[in-house]
Amino acid sequence: MKVRCRQKNLALALNLVNRAVSPNNTLPVLNNILIKAEGKHLYFSATNLEVAITYFIEAEVFNEGAVTIPAKLITSYISLLKDEDVDLKLEEGLNLSIKTPLSNTKIKGIDSSEFPLIPELQKSEHFNIPVSVFAHSIQQTVFAASTNVARPILTGVLFRFKKEELVMVATDSYRLAEQKITIKKLEMEELNFIVPAKTIAELGKILSSFEEATVECQFTKNQVLFSVENLKFISRLIEGVFPDYEKIIPQQSKTTVDIEIKDFILAVRKVSLFAEETNNNIKISVTNNGKLIVSTSETQIGEGTAEVDVAVEGENNQVALNAQYILDVLNHLEDDHIFLSIDNKISPVTIKPSKKEANYTHVIMPLKL
Repeated sequence: MKVRCRQKNLALALNLVNRAVSPNNTLPVLNNILIKAEGKHLYFSATNLEVAITYFIEAEVFNEGAVTIPAKLITSYISLLKDEDVDLKLEEGLNLSIKTPLSNTKIKGIDSSEFPLIPELQKSEHFNIPVSVFAHSIQQTVFAASTNVARPILTGVLFRFKKEELVMVATDSYRLAEQKITIKKLEMEELNFIVPAKTIAELGKILSSFEEATVECQFTKNQVLFSVENLKFISRLIEGVFPDYEKIIPQQSKTTVDIEIKDFILAVRKVSLFAEETNNNIKISVTNNGKLIVSTSETQIGEGTAEVDVAVEGENNQVALNAQYILDVLNHLEDDHIFLSIDNKISPVTIKPSKKEANYTHVIMPLKL
């Protein structure tokens, strides 16, 4: 293998695929990135057997070939080079020579034949979605997924298809995030699949490198493939049936509050300083004279109360909620205002952006007052 490419392109490719490398793998080759020169391109692949990422860049290919190189070492080394031409040459003993006008190094590799075969998806369903829309939807849902492996189904994000609508849902049973996305020409029967939340969160970070592109999603019974420009991101799916989450989304409320997000965040942050002893339990009280009061009960370190001016529709009401759950959702919303809806002290609370076109619903289960 003998190729020439730009340092900038090489560094980008290595950083992207490096996200699929998990440290402390029992198989040494899984700590490596597969580098393959073929045609007019240089291909990069990495996998941890749960996720696989491939990416390609344009290159001058003098001789085709392949080798796997330690991911952390080559990524760190290339990041230290200037943006200039870099010559890669595979020499005897699986040594990869890396040359620039001012530097010359060799890194020992492992034979490419030991690298796991990355599967191709056959006879798969598919849909397309703008990167900006998809990345935004990931951001607003994935944080609500569970991290408790005792219930693996809740550690994933549900993708549910209904006519021309994709619904993404995540829940840990204490809170729930639902994002609805309209996708034109989505001619698909009602079906769904579940992607590990950790995986989809990683994809969300990667998509920040592709601003104006479109993601193509293909999926089978066991795997899903997300493709965007030169990148392919493959993940296993979680087997099982997602809970019937729609049952817990309230269909009515006695009180709805229009509140400015930054004011609500500040009030919750102030009061939550006194709520650590009570597992972040804070009380939300709404009065029909336009006040929302956030408070805690008295603890060993004190107590806190904060008021926010709001627009209220309905009756006086109150509920106890987890302060961190409130902050989590507010910090992931891009609107200036939200609607907070309360039915009673034992019913779930809903939070929705003030913009109707957002199609986002967040549910938080109540705590004991």
